[in-house]
Amino acid sequence: MEILKNVVIVIYLIVCVALVILITKQSKEDAGSSGTIMGASASNFYEKNKGKTKEGKMKKLTIILAVVFVILTVALGVIYVI
Repeated sequence: MEILKNVVIVIYLIVCVALVILITKQSKEDAGSSGTIMGASASNFYEKNKGKTKEGKMKKLTIILAVVFVILTVALGVIYVI
């Protein structure tokens, strides 16, 4: 059980560092109140192909790492209770 605990902690630390790096590298894409007032258009080429861009891929990877982070957090909680 000790080996499993150490392996999960190492993976957890790697995911934490990767998540911090990905979050800090992302640019702010929210139009904010000006987008609400001006009516941000979703019909341009960039909006239609957003998932294929570098930013779109980084966003997907961030979501995946966040889900892995939550799963590992719960797993560590269960491992330490046992």
